[in-house]
Amino acid sequence: MKKSPILVVLIASLFGCNTTTESNQAVANQDVKSKIVQRDLNSIATDYVKLVLQVGQFDGDIVDAYYGPEELKPDDLEQGAAFPADELSATVEILIREIKELADDAIPTDQQARREMLEKQLIAIKTKVNMLAGKEYSFDQEANLLYDAAPPKFELEYFDALLAQLNGLLPGEGALSQRYVDFTSQFEIPKDKIDIVFKTAIAEARKRTLAKISLPENENFLLEYVTDKAWSGYNYYQGNAQSLIQINIDFPIYITRAIDLAAHEGYPGHHVYNALLEQKLVKENQWIEFSVYQLFSPQSLIAEGSANYGIDVAFPGESRLNYEKEVLFPLAGLDVSKADLYYQVHELIGKLTYAGNEAARQYLNGMITRDEAAEIMQKYQLYSQEKAYQRTRFIDKYRSYVINYNLGKDLVAEYVTSNGGTANNVDTRWQVFEELLSNPKTASMIAK
Repeated sequence: MKKSPILVVLIASLFGCNTTTESNQAVANQDVKSKIVQRDLNSIATDYVKLVLQVGQFDGDIVDAYYGPEELKPDDLEQGAAFPADELSATVEILIREIKELADDAIPTDQQARREMLEKQLIAIKTKVNMLAGKEYSFDQEANLLYDAAPPKFELEYFDALLAQLNGLLPGEGALSQRYVDFTSQFEIPKDKIDIVFKTAIAEARKRTLAKISLPENENFLLEYVTDKAWSGYNYYQGNAQSLIQINIDFPIYITRAIDLAAHEGYPGHHVYNALLEQKLVKENQWIEFSVYQLFSPQSLIAEGSANYGIDVAFPGESRLNYEKEVLFPLAGLDVSKADLYYQVHELIGKLTYAGNEAARQYLNGMITRDEAAEIMQKYQLYSQEKAYQRTRFIDKYRSYVINYNLGKDLVAEYVTSNGGTANNVDTRWQVFEELLSNPKTASMIAK
């Protein structure tokens, strides 16, 4: 005879037992906790998005991309509206306190990293609010608060040894800077070849990336060429796996930049990073904080670092040089006979990028003038005078953001390698790289 559900409950009550096993009850309790915490995290995350969008009304560079609900956008500012520093500071302080008060043991494992990153993003927007209100930070304080990283320091003399190596490599006589200009001018992409070279490089980077990483079927990008910018390339992510990639053609573009920008701005760089965050964290997980890209934040160190490291992931070792010599050099009408030497020079120039950080540190800390900062970059990065002053414009606009390119790349490389993604383990390298792009990560989180 079947017992009725009511009778089962009565019997269980009489004998002091449960109809649900202890393990099932534990799962049920965890589900309840998850829903409660997720609601709390989502509420804080929603207020974070609103806050970033509001602050972004007073600095057009803060919101790099937004593809969340329209109703979270603030009303248009009244003309001449004052920056509400006290109101915004109070709001962010409350959010930081609330997220700190969430009990660790009540947060599901898969949301611990989410909580940690969101707290660091809140610290960054708090810092930006303070800066807009007039507070000044040193280069290192700013880098730590905005990007969750401690930039290394180098004496400028450190770079003299690298210049000595370049001096031995570059042919000719006279000043090193002029010999560098003369030598690299042989590898400039002719203006009428820029479009075909870039489109070919992006297509190859895309093919290599899609062979290892699954992206939304509708993913795509629009390529534009622009002038009068402080940067060489930019990806404006549009949402729904779409990007606008712009290339600045103010200055000569050398053949190495084709692969660099194709991978950095496109595949497996910014376009892929944003598409994966949108697909996995916004659409699948419903983590709304990732619907807004706050430029001056820890997210940018991972974004820029992975975009630079992604060049080596997609074009490892000799495969890059071989592809460029076989495809891009002929396409641009360039002589390949000196390509090997050119890449030796290119590698050394890459190691000089930290000299630019030192110029930025001293300039922003008020230790040197703009002219002196430009002189440092002319000497240690072999920039032309015009290019050096363009770079000071970048520093004026983006400040300590400069650390995200080189320090970011080094931290990402170390993370991928330490997790088994070595150069001779290609599949694992791609897997760890994709995992990095698809999850909440900051500099201190990947250094653990």
